[in-house]
Amino acid sequence: MAVKQGRFFSSKIVSSCDEAVKEIKDGATIAVGGFGLCGLPENLIKAIEHAGIKDLSCISNNAGIDGFGLGKLLRTKQVKKMFSSYVGENKNFEEQYLNGSIELELIPQGTLVEKLRAGGAGIPAFFTPTGVGSDVANGGFPIKFKPGTSEALIASEPKEERIYNGKRYILEESLTADYSLVKGWKADEAGNVIFRKSAQNFNNDVARAGKICIVEVEEIVPTGSIDPDCIHLPHIFVQKLIKCDHYEKPLEVRTVANEGGGRNSDIFKGPAGEKRKRIAERAAKNIKDGMYINLGIGIPTLAANFIDPKITVTFQSENGILGLGEFPKEEDVDPDLINAGKQSVTVVPGASYFSSGDSFAMIRGGHVDITFLGGMQISQEGDLANWIIPGKMIKGMGGAMDLVGGAREVVIMMEHVAKGNSLKVLKQCTLPLTRDRVVSELITDMAVFRWDENRKMILTDVASVSSVEEIRRFTEAEFEVADELGSY
Repeated sequence: MAVKQGRFFSSKIVSSCDEAVKEIKDGATIAVGGFGLCGLPENLIKAIEHAGIKDLSCISNNAGIDGFGLGKLLRTKQVKKMFSSYVGENKNFEEQYLNGSIELELIPQGTLVEKLRAGGAGIPAFFTPTGVGSDVANGGFPIKFKPGTSEALIASEPKEERIYNGKRYILEESLTADYSLVKGWKADEAGNVIFRKSAQNFNNDVARAGKICIVEVEEIVPTGSIDPDCIHLPHIFVQKLIKCDHYEKPLEVRTVANEGGGRNSDIFKGPAGEKRKRIAERAAKNIKDGMYINLGIGIPTLAANFIDPKITVTFQSENGILGLGEFPKEEDVDPDLINAGKQSVTVVPGASYFSSGDSFAMIRGGHVDITFLGGMQISQEGDLANWIIPGKMIKGMGGAMDLVGGAREVVIMMEHVAKGNSLKVLKQCTLPLTRDRVVSELITDMAVFRWDENRKMILTDVASVSSVEEIRRFTEAEFEVADELGSY
C-alpha cells in the first residue's frame, strides 16, 4: 500500500482556548485531567469560565482550590455536579455541597480512573474489589442534600456484589464525557502527545473518555519529530490542539529538602512531634529489603525517615510515580513532579512515570507489598474509617479504598486517642467505613496490634511510655495480649 509522505499540518490545531471551547454548551459533561494542580489544563478552564458555560457536570480527581483550576468554575457556580475522589482542598466547594447547592458523587480514585479508562475503551462496566464493605458499595451516601438540612435529596444506590475466587467485588459503571480537557507537555502537528513526569496522572485516561478531546500543550513540533516510542497519547484520541504560552503551575505544598524531614527534623519536636516520631520509627521496622511501598498522606510519610539505610526499597505514589526520592533542593523544585500529598519531590535512579490508570493497576493487582495509611477509627475486627466525618469534613477517600483492597498488607499509623481524649480504637466504627475487616496492623503512639486469620485483635507491642493497663483504659475494642510483648 502506498502511503503519502510529507509534512502533515493538522487541522486539529486551533488558535486559542476560547476558540477551542466555543462549541461546549450549557449542561455538558466535561472530564478534566490533572492531579491537584499538577498537569491541570488551566488555560482551558479559564476559557470556560470566561465563556460563562454553566450547569456543567465535571469529572475530575480533584475540585481544584479556591480561585484556581476547577475552583474558578465552582466559585462562579458554573458546575452542577462533580464526580471526584478528593475535594479536601476546596472549602468553597465543601460549603456548596453541605448546603445542598451542588451534587457530588465521591468515587475512589482508582475506580474513577478505571471508569474513564474503561469508558474510553468501550467497556460499559466492570467488577472491582475497591469499595467493598463501604458506603460506596452499600449505597445511601448523600449525592445532594436538601438545602439547609443534613437529609439527602439524592442518595447513592447500592452496588451489585459478586464473589470471584473467594474474594468480594462490586460492579461499577464506566464514565464518558462530551468533552475532555487535557494538559500535555509537547505534541506534534498531528496531535500525538507527550506528558511530563507526574503531570501525566489522569490526563491520559481522561483524554480517551471524551467524545471530543481538547489538549493544551507547551510546545507543538513538526509531525515526525517525536520518536513513536515516546508518544503517550496517539493522535486518534485528540480532536483539538492548542499551544499555550503562559502557565502559572502553582504548587499546593512546596516542600524542600531542609523542611522535608530526617530523624532530627523539627516536625518531631514537642509532645505531638514525639508521638509522631514514635509511630514512624516503629512502622519503619516493618519495611524489608526489596519491598514496594505506598505511603499515605500525613504521619505515614514520616516512616521513610527511619528506614534502615542498608536496605533498598521502592516507594510508589498513586499519582503515577514508581521510585520516589527525597524532597528537592529549592533550585530543583519542579511543579510537574509531586507526590500524592501534592508535595514537591524528586525521584531515584531507575524511577518511572506513568498514568494514574497504570498506577492503580499496580495497586489493585496486588503488586504493592505494604501500604501505610492514616486512620480516624479502627474496630476490633480491623474495620477502617479514615475518609469522612459526615456533616463536618468532606474530603473524599482519594486512593485509600483502592490501597486497602489491593495492597498485600495494610498498616494503619495514627495517634491512639483523638483530641479531647475521644477514643479511636473501638468495638465498632461510628464513622463510614473505608473497608471492613482489612487492617493487618495498627501502630499508635501507645501500642501495636495485629489481626490473626480469624480477625482476632492481638496486642503485640507496648510503647515505652505506656502500659497494658493504660492501653486498656484508652481502647474500647476488646483485644488479647500476646504471650511475648515487644516494646518500642
